[in-house]
Amino acid sequence: MNRKNITALPLAALLATALAACELNTDKVKEAVSQKVEEKLTDYASQAIDRLAQEAGLDPQHETDTKAEALAETPDGVEIPAPLTDRKEQILSRTAYTTSYNSDTRLPNWVAWQLTAEHTSGPHKRGGIDFAEDEDVPEPRATDWDYYRSGYDRGHLCPSADNKWSEAAQRESFLFTNICPQNHSLNAGDWNEMEQQCRRWAKELGSIYIVSGPILYKGKHKTIGKNKVVVPEAFFKVVLCTEGKPKAIGFIYKNQPGNRPKGDYVNSVDEVERITGIDFFPALPDDVEDKVEAEADINNWL
Repeated sequence: MNRKNITALPLAALLATALAACELNTDKVKEAVSQKVEEKLTDYASQAIDRLAQEAGLDPQHETDTKAEALAETPDGVEIPAPLTDRKEQILSRTAYTTSYNSDTRLPNWVAWQLTAEHTSGPHKRGGIDFAEDEDVPEPRATDWDYYRSGYDRGHLCPSADNKWSEAAQRESFLFTNICPQNHSLNAGDWNEMEQQCRRWAKELGSIYIVSGPILYKGKHKTIGKNKVVVPEAFFKVVLCTEGKPKAIGFIYKNQPGNRPKGDYVNSVDEVERITGIDFFPALPDDVEDKVEAEADINNWL
C-alpha cells in the first residue's frame, strides 16, 4: 500500500462520518419542519372553522359549549371539593353523602352528595330516628345535649328528605357530622324551601350535585353546649348539573330569620368560594369549571 492510499483511508472515514451527520441533521430538520407545518395547518383549520361558524350565525363559543355538552360521563366524585389545608379536615364517606369534619369547630366543613331523580322519594321516612353522635370522630364531639335549650335547631346539611331511598342513608343523615346549629325560622323556612327546590331540580333534570356547609366569618364565634359546638354565622349551598349543558349556582343564607325570594340568596359559585375558602367541583375540566362557576342567574334554573 503506497503512502497516498494510507492517507486516503482516514480522509474517507472522515468524509463518511460527515455525510452521516448531515443525513441525521437533515432528518431532524425535516421532522421539525413537518411538525411546524402540521401545527400551522391545525391552527389554520381551527380559525377557518371559527370563521365559517360565525358566518353561519353560530355561537362563537361553540367549541367550549360543545366540550361542555360532551360531559356525558361526569367523573366519579365530581361533587367532592378540593382538600382543605387551612383548617382541620377528616373525610367521612357515608351511604348517601361525603362529609369533611372539623374537630376544632365540632361541625362539618362541608357535606357533598349527588341527588338523582330516583333518590328524591322512597319509603324510609325520618319517624323514630334519633340524632346521634358520630363515633367515627374524636371526642369532644357534638351530642344531643349540646343542643338542648340552646335556642338552635339541629339543622341538616344533607336533608333527611334526600335520603328516603335507603334506610342506612336515612339513619346516617342524623349523625351530628351532618348537622349544624341553625336558626329555627331559617331551618323551617327559606332553607327548607331551597331543599325542596333542589329535589324538584333533581326530578326535572335527572341528577344534580350539591355541596352545603356552614360559613364562619372572622372573629370570635358563639358556641353551644358543654362540647362548645360553634354556631355558624351563615350557610352556603352550591349546586351543579351536568345533564346537557353544564350549569352551576350558589346560595348564601345568614343564620337568622328570613322570608325572602330565592333570588335574594343567589351568588356565583366563584363568590361562595371566595367567602368560604373552599374550591368546589375541581374534577370538572378547567374551561367548564371556569364558565359555570362564574354564573349567578336563577333564571337558568327555572
